[in-house]
Amino acid sequence: MGQWWQERVVYQIYPRSFQDSNGDGIGDIPGIISRLDEIKALGAGIIWLSPVYCSPDADNGYDISDYYSINPKFGTMADMEQLFAEAQTRDIKIIMDLVINHTSDEHAWFQQSRDPQSPYRDYYIWRSAKPDGSPPNNWTGFFMGSTWTLDETSGEYYLHLFDQKQPDLNYHNPKVLEEVKAIMRFWLDKGAAGFRCDVINVIYKTTLDDGQKRPAIRGLEHYKSQEGNHAILRELRRDVLDHYDCFTVGETVMVDLQEARLLCEPERKELDMVFYFDHLEVDRRIARYLPKRFKAKNLLAVLTKWQQGLTWNALYLENHDQPRIVSHYGNDRQYLTRSAKLLATLQFTLRGTPFVYQGQEIGMTNFDYHSMAQLNDVESKNVDALMKKMHIPRWLRWRWIRMASRDNARTPMQWTGAEGAGFTIGVPWLGINRNHKHLNYAEQADDNRSVLSYYKRMIALRAGSETLRYGSFEPIAADNRMMAFARTLGEERFVTLLNFSTATVNAPMAGEVLIANTGIQTYQGRLEPYEAIVLRQTIGGDAI
Repeated sequence: MGQWWQERVVYQIYPRSFQDSNGDGIGDIPGIISRLDEIKALGAGIIWLSPVYCSPDADNGYDISDYYSINPKFGTMADMEQLFAEAQTRDIKIIMDLVINHTSDEHAWFQQSRDPQSPYRDYYIWRSAKPDGSPPNNWTGFFMGSTWTLDETSGEYYLHLFDQKQPDLNYHNPKVLEEVKAIMRFWLDKGAAGFRCDVINVIYKTTLDDGQKRPAIRGLEHYKSQEGNHAILRELRRDVLDHYDCFTVGETVMVDLQEARLLCEPERKELDMVFYFDHLEVDRRIARYLPKRFKAKNLLAVLTKWQQGLTWNALYLENHDQPRIVSHYGNDRQYLTRSAKLLATLQFTLRGTPFVYQGQEIGMTNFDYHSMAQLNDVESKNVDALMKKMHIPRWLRWRWIRMASRDNARTPMQWTGAEGAGFTIGVPWLGINRNHKHLNYAEQADDNRSVLSYYKRMIALRAGSETLRYGSFEPIAADNRMMAFARTLGEERFVTLLNFSTATVNAPMAGEVLIANTGIQTYQGRLEPYEAIVLRQTIGGDAI
């Protein structure tokens, strides 16, 4: 009925934290190969592989120094080719991370561009200081602070929307786009089935004028979702992607629904799907680090907007940049197992392609660190420094960062309860959560009541249901604690009921219980704490 990427479930691997095969404490490609059977058993048919290219790791691989080589920490090109081959034998496709807004400052292009006479000078965005010696404009970046760094070698500033070791590419230079096309063809020819496109809606800077004054990320109006950006995506589709059986999903910064439609509606011939962030920010103020009270009705309103607003959604609750969802919208203390299953029920009964992040399928939680010294994440460190300048007390800075740091999702995969969590026999690159002793894959693998078993059932349920994959979406009811929505196709209708609270709530509804995270067989119109139920109804049959 749909494209292959609409039929399958995607499993995201963050390589350095997935499986270490050689004891150096860093996950690697041979380690991934050794776990392909677990991914297949889960029911996933696509792997999204976070960057494995050569990189000095200023931003954990999102600062690429060579797009055509594998980071020795992760293995060799021969290992990568074996991964493609082994995945293919299991009918698992692999999409790569395409990071083309910026490179590493250690990339050969940038090193040569530091010479003003070099043909690579215009691969990046260089500008002279203002007459008073200040940076070329007032823009501030996503990792806080100015987007400009003075290069002593060339005497000019270069632009970087992210870390200073991540200089932005210049898409006003057509040679840059031709380089990107060559990179894409290289990996598609190797066996990649598409790309997750990093911060893909900010790659084209229309002007370098000063930005409107705002507390953070000043200058956004000059580069977010610009027409030049759309032209680039259409050209990549026409010249590269349309010649392969592949798909693209774009990480889209601060995108609204109308901008998303322009990026991914089929007739536009740009991206196939986009990652938006609204649904993970209903309990956040302005930035991810400032909390407010969660209300289920607000989440349903956001989900409804996107479910009904886009032809097809990329469905995710976690990734390498987000806190663990069971610690975010669930209850990871009193109802960890039940709320992890509730969130799986939510994700797999929405319309779109589901993306599961490593560890999500066993209910991994946020880290249990005690101080900033235990963190690796450059964003968290920059946010802490900014808040310190704002005189926010240390205890409050740590409270906010502990809740929202990207390192929450980057702690090593918890395979077993042994020392090293079955991830490594060495010293892990990032601390392992102590709860791995009881919260791990091995404990759950043969337990029919586990979070892992429930994920397998939900994935199988979606795979076997045209209604869950392609049915229409309709909100039914919601309040601060619970929500209900329906998926309908033809005469079949599924109703999902979710209680996001520790209280028992009334939710009258008729129908056959298709699945429930509490294991009940019949529904009596009341939801227990963190209970999730999917009912099957026949249009014109059961009363609603």
